[in-house]
Amino acid sequence: MVLIAFIFAPWLSRVILGSTYIVDLLIIAMIYGIVALSLNLLLGYMEHASLGHAVYLGISAYTVAICHTKYGVGLLPSSMLGIVMAIGAAALFGLFALRTRGVYFLMITLSLAMMVWGLAYRWVSMTQGDNGISGIPRPEIGGISFQAINLFYYFVLCFFLLCFFCIYRIIRSPFGKTLVGIKESESRMRTLGYNCWLHRYICFVVAGAFSGVAGILFILYNQFISPPSLEILPNFECLLMVALGGPGTVVGPFVGSLVIVFIKDFISIYTERWLIVLGVAYIVTIMYAPKGLVVYAPALWRWFARSAGRKPLEGEEFSQSESSRKG
Repeated sequence: MVLIAFIFAPWLSRVILGSTYIVDLLIIAMIYGIVALSLNLLLGYMEHASLGHAVYLGISAYTVAICHTKYGVGLLPSSMLGIVMAIGAAALFGLFALRTRGVYFLMITLSLAMMVWGLAYRWVSMTQGDNGISGIPRPEIGGISFQAINLFYYFVLCFFLLCFFCIYRIIRSPFGKTLVGIKESESRMRTLGYNCWLHRYICFVVAGAFSGVAGILFILYNQFISPPSLEILPNFECLLMVALGGPGTVVGPFVGSLVIVFIKDFISIYTERWLIVLGVAYIVTIMYAPKGLVVYAPALWRWFARSAGRKPLEGEEFSQSESSRKG
């Protein structure tokens, strides 16, 4: 049902609103949803809260922009190089970040991200500084141009579904189960012969790779990149998406990205102080819904069912009791 709604979203947006407003927001939500899903590998399955995960999106996007506009490299080779650069940066940063835990991990990932931001801001000859880099066209595949926003929406949707499936398979794989075991008891997993640091390092690099894929979609959508894309705010928003949706869940981070993108856009219409609202949302989530919105969805559904005067459908009561017992 949800997939059908996403498939028909451009048509619904045109019929209901007469514009592509919803389509644009959904594209942004899917791009940052990929970043949030990859960050969930760190936060949800390793309990490593990173404040620098969106930096790989920026590194990948800048690589595509520089290669294409400055050196005339095609979009496909530039995109591949962008992902490689994101993987390389994650591999390098992981050597430093994974030597720490807790708040120190948070601080060092933020510091590394700010170093990249400073490089993008000051290396004017390569990054154009505050002016940013523009003029990146959207792709053309098999004679089909994705310049039109509705066609580009389906282009992003395909990549999002592919990334979602890959991350889902990683979570359900023996590697993902090992990450859960390391999170629960690293000493026991080490006793069983697992190289815990290597598993955490591979997870860190894989998460950076998916964020790099999101960077490709980001630069193709905006057709522009500048240093603000590497500031602390995008990193904070990605962390909030995971925390709001539900760390350690499969769909929670994407739900969080939808909520944050739509709320941010809606509130910014009425006030410039929308950052305060995001901050309050983060505090309320941590205090009253630490496991995220998705975990509390069954209880919310029961409340709506009672409010509507309807009994839960057959099988719902059993599944809800099972989920609460497991929780």
